[in-house]
Amino acid sequence: MARIRSKSKYGGLILKLIHKYIPPYAFMMTLAFLTGLITGTAAFILKTAIGWISRSVTHAMDPSNLNWILLIAPLIGIMLTGIYQRYILHKEIYHGTERVNRAIRHGRYLMAPDLTYAPLVASTLTLGFGGSAGAEGPIAYTGSAIGSNLAKIFHADTPLIRIMLACGAGAGIAGIFKAPIGGVLFSLEVLTITLTTPAIIAIVLSAVTSALTAYVWSGCTTDIILHDYVPFDWQWMPWVVLLGIFCGLYSFYYSSIMSLMRGWYESMTNPWMKNLISGSLLAIMIFIFPALYGEGYDFMSELFGGNTAAISSYGLFARYGSSTWAPILIALGIIAVKAFACASTNSGGGVAGDFAPTLMAGCVAGFFFAQLLNDISGLQLPVADFAFLGMGAVMAGAIRAPLMAIFITVEMAQVYPLLLPAAIAAATSYLLVLWLRRLTHLPSSLPDTYKPFPMTRRASHRQ
Repeated sequence: MARIRSKSKYGGLILKLIHKYIPPYAFMMTLAFLTGLITGTAAFILKTAIGWISRSVTHAMDPSNLNWILLIAPLIGIMLTGIYQRYILHKEIYHGTERVNRAIRHGRYLMAPDLTYAPLVASTLTLGFGGSAGAEGPIAYTGSAIGSNLAKIFHADTPLIRIMLACGAGAGIAGIFKAPIGGVLFSLEVLTITLTTPAIIAIVLSAVTSALTAYVWSGCTTDIILHDYVPFDWQWMPWVVLLGIFCGLYSFYYSSIMSLMRGWYESMTNPWMKNLISGSLLAIMIFIFPALYGEGYDFMSELFGGNTAAISSYGLFARYGSSTWAPILIALGIIAVKAFACASTNSGGGVAGDFAPTLMAGCVAGFFFAQLLNDISGLQLPVADFAFLGMGAVMAGAIRAPLMAIFITVEMAQVYPLLLPAAIAAATSYLLVLWLRRLTHLPSSLPDTYKPFPMTRRASHRQ
């Protein structure tokens, strides 16, 4: 069991008292609880700040017409985030989950204190102004820094700091998605960190505490609403498997585009030019398809509620929302460009996450799949259910973390009766992607978004 130590006179006295009256196991659990409590509160603050800026930018928008603010806001967000990183932080903090993974692999468990808040500020600027990504990367980065620095305050030794870093990262995912099991699986499946049984229990405690804290702070509400789902019918099983195949093919396309776009943006040496190009491209895509704005949870809830006009609102195609084929064609356009929008957000200077975009893309892909089959063949597939199943299927294939994808999807909407079809669709997508990657001789050890990447000398030093 990891122990605590201190070189400070007064700190040493306090820690001696802690060590005398609190067993190491209980102390570790206390730190895990505090990490979850603080990280869950940070997740709520991040969501609230993003929502406030987003509402301030979009409150005057007309859903039945063009909205030119969409050509400006995303660019402003990317530029402000770039300025914040270069001139205030003096280091890059994008791709937060990858940086946590890299820190673990290289044994750098002590995170810089400013990382306990900097990713929150940067992500608020990126997503509040329309960045087409998620908040999970920054909060995982912040959570890991909270856990690391909390352990550091008590002068814990390296093994305990390592455990608290994993606790904080898992708590960040659990808090932002309100998905405790998903947060635990993130630490185990994505971070691929080897842990003892007490350490896993600490991660579970931290994730559950964070998810419940964020849930209570938000008024016991979920980010995605799917009340009118249809109970699973075994007659749909062939179509669920076919959905998994479709989502697997799309996931392969999505991941390939993300990798290509990231390489293109990283080849740009001028940060101002990179921010300008990525922000401009992002703004154009959001102007054409306003559903790409932000994390997309409200839009997804509209689709689940049967409001297909939401897919065409606020943009070029608003007048065609009531036609039969327009929503299907617009959905096809959205899933075609979503990877470009996400890569422009995350690799062009913004600070956001890679998980939520796959959920949004999967939702639209599932909607497209079911709506198209219903219209051309007369089937009566429940469109909302298949849109929901598509979320986990695309996330499993694109991130290649099927267990995390299944539970995050189900826990987010609290629709546990659809756990079985969600697992089938996600597993089908995941296995197909693995086969395609082996067929094309692409590396499969880690998702593209978690591979090591070059950092600036200053960034490496500061971190």
